[in-house]
Parts: sequence; C-alpha cells; structure tokens
Amino acid sequence: MSRVLVIGAGGVAGVVVKKCAMLPEYFSEIHLASRTVSKCEALQQEVGKDRVVGVYQVDADNAGEVAKLIREVEPALVINVALPYQDLPIMDACLETGVHYLDTANYEPKDEAKFEYSWQWAYHERFKEKGIMALLGAGFDPGVTNVFTAYAAKHYFDEIHYLDIVDCNGGDHGQAFATNFNPEINIREITQRGKYWENGEWLETDPISVREDLDYPGVGVRASYLLFHEELESLVKHFPSLKRARFWMTFGDQYLTHLRVLENVGMTSIEPVEFQGQKIVPLEFLKAVLPNPGSLAEGYTGRTCIGTYVTGIKDGEEKTIFIFNNCDHAACNAEVGAQAVSYTTGVPAMIGASMMLQEHWMKPGVWNMEQFDPDEFMERLNKYGLPWQVVECESPFKR
Repeated sequence: MSRVLVIGAGGVAGVVVKKCAMLPEYFSEIHLASRTVSKCEALQQEVGKDRVVGVYQVDADNAGEVAKLIREVEPALVINVALPYQDLPIMDACLETGVHYLDTANYEPKDEAKFEYSWQWAYHERFKEKGIMALLGAGFDPGVTNVFTAYAAKHYFDEIHYLDIVDCNGGDHGQAFATNFNPEINIREITQRGKYWENGEWLETDPISVREDLDYPGVGVRASYLLFHEELESLVKHFPSLKRARFWMTFGDQYLTHLRVLENVGMTSIEPVEFQGQKIVPLEFLKAVLPNPGSLAEGYTGRTCIGTYVTGIKDGEEKTIFIFNNCDHAACNAEVGAQAVSYTTGVPAMIGASMMLQEHWMKPGVWNMEQFDPDEFMERLNKYGLPWQVVECESPFKR
C-alpha cells in the first residue's frame, strides 16, 4: 500500500502534493489535512480528485484528533509539513496508530525560540518497539545537506573533518520585506544566538554577528552569516570525526535593516502582550501582516544555491569538495506554482517518502537522513528536479 496522509497546506505542502501526484507508481492515493480545510480543497481542485482523494480538517496540535483521522484514512505514511510545534503530537498519533512518520523540520516548543532533536530522538525505542519508522528533517537543509554529507563521506573521503553548510537565496521577489517560508519560524530561527561545533564542544555567537562573503556558483558573491541549524546537531553525532561544523545563510542589507527595526520595536517577540483586552504574540501578529510565502512565486526571479563544503582526508591527503544544487525560482513556479525555497523543501520530502514506501529506507525507530545509504536518494534528486554537482576546490572560508 502506498497511501499517504499529508498534514499541512502551505507552500511546501503544495509542492509535496503536486510532486506525489505526478508519481502514482510511488503514491497510489494522497489524502490532505489542515486546520483550514478550504486550503486543502483548493489544492485538491488544482491537482484533481483522482489523485487527492480526500481532504480533512484537523487540529494538528491535538494528538487524539490526528490519531482519529489516521484511523479513518489508514495511510502507510504520514507526511508532516505542518508547523514544527506540531511534530510531537503528530508523532504521538503515529505511535498510537502504528503508522510511519516523516517531517521536514525538528520540533520546537511554541513558547521558546529553541529547537533541538532531543525531544524527537526520545521516541526512538517506542517507534522501534511498535515496528514503525520516523524520518526526521527530510527537507533540503536539514535533509539533502545531510545526505550530501553522507555521500561525501562514502565516496570522497576516508575521514571528514570540516563541514560548512551554505544556504544562498539569490532571488528577488520584489517585496520590501518578506520571508521565504513561514515568517514566524523563519524569524525565530534568525534572531536566536548562532552556534557551531568545534573541537568537541558547542560555541555560541551573537545573532547575525559572524559574516563571510562567499562566491556561490550560479549566483555570485553574497554576504553569508553564521546561524545554528538543526542538521548540525545530528551530523556531529553521526560523524564523530568532525572537528568543526557550521551553517551559513545569506541575507541582504535591506532584509537585515527591516529585521533589526522590527526587533528593536518588539515585533519579533514571542512574549504575549495585552492589546485591547486580549493577549497577542507580536511575532504572530507580524506573521499575519507579512506577505504569505506561498504568494511570492509569481514574478520571483533568480536562483538558490544550497550545498555542503566538506574537508577531509583521502589516501592520506587533505582535500575539499563542494556538493550543491542550484534551483531557479521561475522554473519552480512554471512546474508547480511555487518559489524555489518551497520547492527545495517539498521535493526531498516526496523523495524521502518514496524511499520509505519502497523500503529502500525502512528501519523501525527514529532516524536522521544521513543514517541511511545516500546513493538512491541522490539519484532521485537528479531525476525529480534537484540536480546536484560536485566540485573539488579550495575552502572559501577565511576563518
């Protein structure tokens, strides 16, 4: 059986549903659920009722409600592309019903700007005992970048020592200020302290305080800033030879100026404030007034470049490679009506789901992407819209 239940109806979910719909040999039936059922109905109308055969309203914060829906649909796999706050309730529902699970971002509590894998890794034994699998972080970063690292370790090195994951969006959406995925999650991620792994310990930096100007293939030179990103946590655990692991993301000056102003006036806060007799969270209000990331696709120009610089030892000699993908915003819009940031998350989720359903990757427990053989996944990236390249190079980093 290859029936799947997709939970979430945002930009990434749209890509997942449309790419799954193109591949009936992997996905026999697609069912779609969200808090707002009208979004599901619109996507069903766009894709066709022959492929999206059922749509449902569900509160993904409520594990019992999700479990009830799973029992009704009877999927082989739940694809969670809802909010990271909802990972644990959905995992609880999968555990209760004995259904496999996949997500694209790790859990974070709603009342604290913090994310780590410990909450989800704690489910490992229970999933194993139930005979079901959870695949965590099956997007691009995390996700593809983890697989890139595993592929480099398997095919290019005897031992890897240094890892720098880089995420460049060289596109232009024409908006004064907008985020390319959920504004609430995006801004929480950027405004927390930076963190990286070096010589066996985690080191912290002030937010957006460490900068490198990097030349991205297909894009050009962009200012890149050190952030903490969840894949670092799993990669340093699963590749203990790493001496240093960092994550970098590009931001333009205009974006950072807007962000600093919003932060200075309290609009990025997650602490509730009293307003006209009710409690509101400033960041949630900001999300409501910012452009919907799903609306940015039309007229979005330029490309992304996301990849991993890996330095290590091969046959006694040190070398560096860069594995990366370029993705064109306009081409993504032409194919599935999405911008490249949604596309680069949604396509790997579809591929990860196909790998599980076909049992290329299938092992009871809770796993990260780099813990499986990377080769078939890498082939499917080339086949389904995210072709990659490998170049041998010098490390571009000054520090």
